[in-house]
Amino acid sequence: MNDKAAVVRRIRFRLNGRQREAQVASHENLVDLLVRLDLFGARESCGQGLCGCCTVLVDDIAVSGCLTLAQLVDGCEVHTVEGLAEKGKLDFVQQAFIDEGAFQCGFCTPGFVMMTHELLKRIPEPSEPEIREYLSGNLCRCAAYPEIIRAVQTAARNRPDPAGVAGEHA
Repeated sequence: MNDKAAVVRRIRFRLNGRQREAQVASHENLVDLLVRLDLFGARESCGQGLCGCCTVLVDDIAVSGCLTLAQLVDGCEVHTVEGLAEKGKLDFVQQAFIDEGAFQCGFCTPGFVMMTHELLKRIPEPSEPEIREYLSGNLCRCAAYPEIIRAVQTAARNRPDPAGVAGEHA
């Protein structure tokens, strides 16, 4: 299908806390839309939803951006790794990944960070088997898995409480 034959529609959604509008083709995926909006953290790697590199949160649920049609985020809240830092300060998950050296090339790191956010929202103090299971859909080609597990454990310890009071190292 070429772009001239594609149906284009306007969508409105919140992206990292800001209201956005975009024209999207019926076949355009969310990663491609994010790239058009100059956000490059979610990366399309496998194009089949198997690697987790394109993980973003849509209404607080982790999705594969390569498999999610952009038009489906109309009216939704979308969060990407670029929206986590506030006032130049990394959020607690990003900082845990830095502190634990949970990356090598960094290509997969944004997907792991976003999936960790969903995990910690659902299971605030996950066991190592729960972390492994939850992150099993994210692949790290550099094999930084031990560091990633430690980073998730560190993030769980340093997680701000729901009332906004920071964890032990804030």
